[in-house]
Amino acid sequence: MTIRALFPNSQLYGTGYCAILARGISPAEILARVSGRDFHPIHLNRFEAEIIKALGEDIDEADIPDLDLDELHSNGFLEDSGPLLRAGVHDDWSFVIESEGPYLASEKLLKTASRDTVALSARVTETGSTWISYAENGEILSSFDPLFPEYDSGSHPSALDELTHHREAIRRGERSDSFENALRAIQKELHCAIPQEVDALRLISTRIAGVYS
Repeated sequence: MTIRALFPNSQLYGTGYCAILARGISPAEILARVSGRDFHPIHLNRFEAEIIKALGEDIDEADIPDLDLDELHSNGFLEDSGPLLRAGVHDDWSFVIESEGPYLASEKLLKTASRDTVALSARVTETGSTWISYAENGEILSSFDPLFPEYDSGSHPSALDELTHHREAIRRGERSDSFENALRAIQKELHCAIPQEVDALRLISTRIAGVYS
């Protein structure tokens, strides 16, 4: 399996993304933790989610023939421009993904996702800047730009490196590949490497109203 065949990667999300992965909880649980609310699940694949974000209320049945427009309206997917989140699972790790990613990038949400477990956050912005953070039981131990891994703002930066040796993976590779090399080393050692095909499936989804208003 090649590096870019793993989830998350920017080939899947050309305008950037943020993904949070958490061990030992369900997709519904991670989605509830980061959305902070009860929700009625709708299952969307990546293509359907992007169409909904792009078209909003201008969408029609021909754009998403396998979905119920009334259900989308009643659950706030079409009337609001807030973050649209999808969550899935592979082996012992669940993940939640947001294209572009400004909402999920919050440190508070990573802390919440890591409650009584461990969680990893990976972000690529539309401009290409990147960030990786790792948390255990509500505390962010490591948080850094892979281009400058020595400047880590977490409370115990060495903990993640001792687990994954991601700094050595960065040193061995090209500077332009620092994010990918760090992320894949971390995913390999934490056993949270996810085939990108998992994200292509219909996944439990929600949209959060009022965040950007």
